[in-house]
Amino acid sequence: MYIAYLLAWRLIGVMPEKLAYRLANKIADYLYQKNGKGVKRLRSNYARVQPSISEVDLANLTKAGMRSYLRYWIDTFRLNTWSKERIISTTTVVNEELLRDPIASKQGCLVVLPHAGNWDHAAAYFCSTGINLTTVAEKLKPEQIFLKFLDYRQSIGIEVLHTEEKVMPILLDRLRSGKLVALVADRDLSKNGLSVDFFGGVAKMPSGPARLILDSNSAFISAFITYSESGINIEFKSIGPIPTEGTVEERVEKLTQLMANNFAAGIKSSPVDWHMLQRIWTDEKT
Repeated sequence: MYIAYLLAWRLIGVMPEKLAYRLANKIADYLYQKNGKGVKRLRSNYARVQPSISEVDLANLTKAGMRSYLRYWIDTFRLNTWSKERIISTTTVVNEELLRDPIASKQGCLVVLPHAGNWDHAAAYFCSTGINLTTVAEKLKPEQIFLKFLDYRQSIGIEVLHTEEKVMPILLDRLRSGKLVALVADRDLSKNGLSVDFFGGVAKMPSGPARLILDSNSAFISAFITYSESGINIEFKSIGPIPTEGTVEERVEKLTQLMANNFAAGIKSSPVDWHMLQRIWTDEKT
């Protein structure tokens, strides 16, 4: 598996660009037609986002969503060959000051985002413009694949912690030092997540981001990333107001729900770029 993965990474990295993206569309269409577990889950997730969607439109959305998902992988395999100028010129940002101002003032900033667009491209943009960041990644198996991703992200300028470490003290230290922390947070990996109202159903999302904010007094914002014809667009939104009344657990629950609300608004605006091929809602079977 690792050898096949490494060969794909190298082959796509040297392949002519237009050919690489045509190949991605063909693979996406094949996977869509095969209708495996991930495609079925993507279709189900889209149906929760747009409950009144017709069967034809849902099919078209799912097929387009798979193409967007494969575009993410092609971009990721090729991103380390892009110049800083290309990374910057193919990125547009809305409300960029929500991130840059607290970093400039040493307040620190925690940005949370769902699995949408290409978050590696977004991270590379900020690293290329002078703001490095810390994040947490799920430790993949086999370990060689995880280490490949680790080296790749570190080469961009990202400090990557993994889910088998005690990450909270490190993340808190980075925030208190005025730095940027970015966490993909629309799916709980700890099995200790909090229940949130998400598109009218119950989903589990991690409580860690809210706890970090209450302990650090850093800026708390969300990002939603969508694809454009030539690259990505990042839209930042504030999360708040930060609750000051109630117990710590009550405030964590309120903040986590506010985070989920921001995610829902972004996903509703562009569901095709939400690459969620896993279970989200607790009332669905695994």
